[in-house]
Amino acid sequence: MSPQPGAILPNATLTQSVTSTPASPTLPIHPTHTTVDPSIGAPKAWLDATRLVAAVFKSGRSYLESQGFVEVMTPHLVRASGACENVNTLFEVAVDEDTKWFNGRRAYLSQTGQLYLEALVPTLGKVYCSGPSFRAEPIADARHLVEFQMMEIEFPGSFDDLLGYINGFVYAIAQDIANAQDPATLGLIAADIERLKACPKVFDRITYDEAIEELQKLGNRIEWGDDISSALERILIQHHGNAPVFITRYPDPMVDFGKHIEVEKFFNMLPDPENPGRVLSSDLILPFSGESVGSAARVHDADQMQARLLNSRMYKRLLEKGGDIKDFEWYLSRIRAGSVPHAGCGFGMSRIIQWVRGSENVMDGTTFPLNRETLI
Repeated sequence: MSPQPGAILPNATLTQSVTSTPASPTLPIHPTHTTVDPSIGAPKAWLDATRLVAAVFKSGRSYLESQGFVEVMTPHLVRASGACENVNTLFEVAVDEDTKWFNGRRAYLSQTGQLYLEALVPTLGKVYCSGPSFRAEPIADARHLVEFQMMEIEFPGSFDDLLGYINGFVYAIAQDIANAQDPATLGLIAADIERLKACPKVFDRITYDEAIEELQKLGNRIEWGDDISSALERILIQHHGNAPVFITRYPDPMVDFGKHIEVEKFFNMLPDPENPGRVLSSDLILPFSGESVGSAARVHDADQMQARLLNSRMYKRLLEKGGDIKDFEWYLSRIRAGSVPHAGCGFGMSRIIQWVRGSENVMDGTTFPLNRETLI
C-alpha cells in the first residue's frame, strides 16, 4: 500500500536510483552496429543509420505540424532555466575562464527548451522545438549520451490531450518508417519492419502505483517511492506485450510521505487534483530503449510555481552552484503576465531511434554519438 501525503516539505530530500532484478528482452535484437569514427570512413551501416535519423525527424515534424504545432527556435546558451531537474549535469560556459561573461551571470549549454516554449503558449498556442540537449553524464554506457537530440512540445490543453499527442507521435513514426519505400537504405531488416508494423495504435497506461504493484507481484524487489530502473522497465514492457507503455502519476516531490522518495521530477509538474500526493506526469517506456518521453501538465499559477521551485531539490543544487531565483525571473514574469492551463513533453529522439532500430545501445540512435569517451 502506498504512503499517503502529509505536509509540504521545504527542500524535500530525495535520493537516487534503486537496485533491481535484471531481465532480458524477449524481442528479437537487431544485429549489433559498430559505432565508427566518421573521420576514418563512411561504411554503409553508418550511412544507413544517418538516413534513418533524418527519416525519423521528418516523420516527427510531419506529425506535429499536421496537428497544428508551430516550430520555435529556442536558445542553446541559457541560464539555469534551461536545465532539467539535475542542474549538476549542466555544462557551464566560460570565455577566457570568465564564467560570468554574460553581464555577471553564469551561462550553460541548454538541456531543454521547455520553459522557453511555455512562455509562448498563451500567445502562439501549440509550439514545438528541436535541438540538442547537453548533460554531463559521468558514465559512458549503452543508455546515456552527453549530447543527444530532443523534440519538445508545449500546448494549451489537458494531461489526457498530452498522452494522446505522445501516442500519436510515436505511432506515426513507427508506421512511417515501417512503410518506407526502401527500408534497407535505413539499415532496417525484415524483423524491424514486422515489429514496427505491429506497434499498437493505443499504448497501455498504468500509474506509478500500479507499476510498483505489478513488479512486486512478478517477484521483483522494489518499494513504493523507489525509482524504476531500466531493468525493471524491461520487465514491465514484457508484461505488456513488448509494446510501448505509459507510466503515469508519479509521487509529488513536494509532499512528505514519511520516507525518502527516489523518484525525482521537475518542479513545475501539476499536482493531480483527484489523487493527492501525485503529479500529472508520465514517462513513456519503449522496448529496447526504456524511458524515452518525459511529460507532464504544468503549473500555470506564478505563486504556486515559485513556491514549488524554491522548495525543490533542483533549486537547492542551484544555490550550491552559485545561482539563485534570478535565473528564473524572466520566466516567472511571463507567467505572471498571464498563462493558461497547458502541458508538454520532451521526446528523447535518440532513444526513439534506438527503439526503431531494435538496438540495445543508444549510440545507435544518432549519427555522431558523444559520451565522455567518444569526443571527436
